[in-house]
This record gives sequence, structure tokens and C-alpha cells, in this order.
Amino acid sequence: MHSKTWLRLAAYSGLAFLHLPLLFIAANAFHDSSGGAAWSFESITLRWFAKALERSDIRDAIVLSLSVAAAATVLAMALGTLTAAALNRDRFFGKNAFTTLLIMPIALPGIVTGIALLAAFKLMNVTPGYWTIVIGHATFCVVIVHNNVVARLRRLPARLWEASMDLGADTLTTLRHVILPQLGTALLAGGILAFALSVDELIVTTFTAGTDKTLPIWLLNQLGRPRDAAVTNVVALAIMLITMPLIVLAWRLTRDGDSTSSSHR
Repeated sequence: MHSKTWLRLAAYSGLAFLHLPLLFIAANAFHDSSGGAAWSFESITLRWFAKALERSDIRDAIVLSLSVAAAATVLAMALGTLTAAALNRDRFFGKNAFTTLLIMPIALPGIVTGIALLAAFKLMNVTPGYWTIVIGHATFCVVIVHNNVVARLRRLPARLWEASMDLGADTLTTLRHVILPQLGTALLAGGILAFALSVDELIVTTFTAGTDKTLPIWLLNQLGRPRDAAVTNVVALAIMLITMPLIVLAWRLTRDGDSTSSSHR
């Protein structure tokens, strides 16, 4: 076989190895383990899904995670778009340092970001809770949106700005009526990725949540409760079903948007 075939086979094998545990989680979510029987088609059941829906702690964790993710995504889309627009065209003193500080929350280990945020909240006498989680998630969600928007702005032809300015439009009018429509798919893709990452975030949330329990924190607490393993698998499967389609959709939007922007050149 050719070297490309070997590389492709190695890549697929690595992906299969990484995703194999997810298949076990999905299979065990449907397994009736109460009788201690081995997994089989006869042991398939939906009882654990019903039990998960009956538990108020799971419902509260899901609602909190989705609410935090939505708020963090809206905040990240606003700030990420503004920073991308400012850093893409304007040159000012400290631009490189500002860019480095902007991407640092996602480049640093999550535990460093979490400790830094917790220390800052304590200095400001802010009690950890809902809004501290939102701020903590927004610190890295901004980077996701910013990178998507910057990548799209760099591929837009400069003649769009020039033509709008020649016709008498000011900067804000150009940004609103000319540039933003071109950024639609990039913004949507960045928002979807930010939402999915926020739902899955654990480390930063652990330092900023206080007594609140998002879905990842609930799952972490379940590790010490082996008797609830089946219900835990159901919740883990639910997270996968929420986040995986969003990530695939964001990838498709980014790919389609790249091809669209290239066709305008």
C-alpha cells in the first residue's frame, strides 16, 4: 500500500480508538444491569432514561448548563465580533500584546484560568454563582468567536470596504450593512462551537460555580456513586447527543462559508 493509505488507515484507527469509549457509554445507557446479566439484545431497556427524567437534580443541572451556555455565547459573540473588527484593520500600540491576552484563556490550562478567575472574584468580593460561571465560560468562548470572525475578515476582499466608503458610508454603516452579512456563517459557527464548549466545560466551572451544579459537575460527582452508573451513562449520552451535532454543524458552516468567501475574490 502507498504511504498515503497507511497514513489514512492510522488516522482512522486513532479516531476509532478515541471514540470507542463513547460507544460503551451509549451501549450501557440501554443495558438493564439490575440483574447482573451480560449485555445482550434481550437486556436492552429504556428504564434508565425514565429514571433520569424523574430526577430533579438532573433537570436542574441541564437547565443551568443550557442557560449558562446561552448567556456565555451571546456575550462571546458580541465581544468576539467587536475585537475581531478592531484588530483586523486598525494598527495601534500594544495590538500584539492585546491579541495575546485575548487568546490566553484558551491557550492556558483550564485550572490556571479557573484559579485566576476565582482569585479575581474574591478580590472583588463577588460570590461565585450563575454570573461568575457565565463570565468564566465567556473568557474562552470569546476566543472561539474571535478566531472565526478574524479568519473570515482576512478572506474578505478589501474592495468591499473601499466601495462602501466611496459611496459615502461611514465605518459603522459599512460594518452593519456590508461586512456583517458576509460574517453570518462565521458568527453562527463560532456561536455554535462556543455553546457546545460551554455545555461541556468542567475545570473552569469547578472554580467559578460555587454551590451551583452544571451538568459536567453533576457527572463528576456521580463518579463516586457506582450504583447510579446506568443513569450517569444516560446523562453522558444526552450531552453527546447535544454537542456532537452542533460541532458538525459548525464545521459545515465554516467550510461552506470559506468556499463562499473564496468565490467572491
